Amino acid sequence: MMVAVAAQTVFVKVNGRADYTSSVDLKKLINELWERGYSHFVFDLCQCQIMDSTFLGMLCGVALSFSNGNNPPDSERYLELVNPNARLREVLENLGVAHLFKIIDGAQPLTGRYEPLAKAQDCTRMELARTCLEAHRTLMAVKPENAAKFKDVAQFLAEDLKRLEVSDSAG
Repeated sequence: MMVAVAAQTVFVKVNGRADYTSSVDLKKLINELWERGYSHFVFDLCQCQIMDSTFLGMLCGVALSFSNGNNPPDSERYLELVNPNARLREVLENLGVAHLFKIIDGAQPLTGRYEPLAKAQDCTRMELARTCLEAHRTLMAVKPENAAKFKDVAQFLAEDLKRLEVSDSAG
């Protein structure tokens, strides 16, 4: 994953798989830049093969928090997805989350000034489990029918998080 910042826009180039392993780092970066006044996030998905549910749920949570839970018109959406492939579009539609993003086709990227997304050194298993659980709960909240798809995953993650919290407080 690569990142570039220009004016008030943050560009994120996603290559290959967008999955839970990068969701914590990306969420931290997005929130930090949002707090610094950046309000436009463009995800270049030309080279993104697949996006897992944690990564997608994290993006949905960010989109919802930025819009205060409202469904703003397309022109006011803070997160843009540029050139998602057919499989990713299908996932966005099937999970009922496409409306949270401005989806753009055909735009040729975007900027050439990308740098690798920095990996946080202090990401713990607990933080990763919490991010994964939050992402899946978001997907279920956006479209209640998603509960059938993710309830077992969410239950496992909640139990894992509880075990990690108990272990952390005991140690």
